[in-house]
Amino acid sequence: MSMTADAQVALIARLFDAFNAHDADGVGACMTDDVVFDAAVGAEVYGTRTIGRTAVAAGFAKTFKDLPDVRWDDVTSYPGADDYVTTTWVMRATRPDGLRLEVEGIDLFTLKDGLVSNKRAFRKERPLQK
Repeated sequence: MSMTADAQVALIARLFDAFNAHDADGVGACMTDDVVFDAAVGAEVYGTRTIGRTAVAAGFAKTFKDLPDVRWDDVTSYPGADDYVTTTWVMRATRPDGLRLEVEGIDLFTLKDGLVSNKRAFRKERPLQK
């Protein structure tokens, strides 16, 4: 059964709240056990692929450690039919070398049983900021 648009938006809001709270377990709690998570960067055409709730949560725990001020701002979700949601955002973080990341991106989500079952991330590349 498909989720209502309000339920879709609420799930994605909970996920981004977990991102911004640096709560890796909270991120994982929004995902199915077999989630497929395609990051925006990586050697493959789809970026770096991580499969499974536990692996995704571990990946975010590392991200939160490596980028202690990382956050996603200006998040807007666009619910769709058949449990698809599109989300736009701006990610900001400071790298260990002091250079700042600030990129606009989009996520394409597939939802199943009230959780994220697939996340595909896309973002604009721009020079690092001083």
